Amino acid sequence: MKTKILSVLIIFLSIAIVTGCSGNVNNPDALKFKQDYESLNGKTINDKKVRTVKINQNNPLIYKNAEDIITMMDNNESFVVYFGFSKCPWCRSIIETLIKVSNDLGLDKIYYVDVLNIRDTLSVDKDGNVKEDKKGSNDYYKLLDYFKDVLSDYKLYDKDGNLVKYDEKRIYAPNVVSVVNGTPTKLTTGISKKQNDAYMKLTDKMKKETYNEFKCLIKCVLDSKTTCSKEKEC
Repeated sequence: MKTKILSVLIIFLSIAIVTGCSGNVNNPDALKFKQDYESLNGKTINDKKVRTVKINQNNPLIYKNAEDIITMMDNNESFVVYFGFSKCPWCRSIIETLIKVSNDLGLDKIYYVDVLNIRDTLSVDKDGNVKEDKKGSNDYYKLLDYFKDVLSDYKLYDKDGNLVKYDEKRIYAPNVVSVVNGTPTKLTTGISKKQNDAYMKLTDKMKKETYNEFKCLIKCVLDSKTTCSKEKEC
């Protein structure tokens, strides 16, 4: 009898440990996201040391593809979507704060689209003409159309550093967007204006600026507002 009780206790404790280590039990993607970003800690990419990040195991990140986001917008849903990828140094500058704000405000879902391999890549040749080095996915081009009102232009430069006029929007990384009733209402990178290098040490002032940017954006969705407040009003 004691042996059976002991076995039951061991099984119960094992389940509790696994559940506790897996993060948000209501979001199975939480652990996947944590492992994806933390797996690069301490590594070097392109001769640059990757910023170490510590991802809250109770994070709200849920993996989606471009088609999923388009369908949600067609269904007039309200949500926050984060476009980025784990190797992106700017993304690693803001991701911990994005998660903190969402947890502080009670936002339990942020949809994550990894844009590393779905975007097109353009460049300017020696004659000043724009050429396509890599074609984007069909759904990526649909995203450009759906988010065109909040996206920035694709900035391309010639060999002399001059901006070349080209009519295409771009989903940069990071781009965090609030969508209310299927309509994009606000986009922010979350990057502090004081941060001029993706690898520099982040000060408390930088983190606060990032926090406030995300706070305004998330409140826009939580309050179902089609016009988001300015940062100083949040």
